[in-house]
Amino acid sequence: MRISYDTATDALYIHLSEMPGADAEEIAPGVVVDFGEDGRLVGIEIDHASKLLDLTKLETESIPLPT
Repeated sequence: MRISYDTATDALYIHLSEMPGADAEEIAPGVVVDFGEDGRLVGIEIDHASKLLDLTKLETESIPLPT
C-alpha cells in the first residue's frame, strides 16, 4: 500500500495495487474507489482530504528530484 497526497488539489490517494484503475465509483461525496479490470479494488481517492483527515499523522517519503 502506498499513499500519495497532492497539496494543489487537496486530494489523498491510497494505492492498494500497482494495477491501473479501469472503473471508478463515487461511494460518498468526495470519495472515489477505483477498480481494476478484474473488478478488484485498486485505489481510493479522497477529495478535500485536509478537511476530513489529520494529515499530520501521515508518514512521508522523500523522493529526490532530478537535477
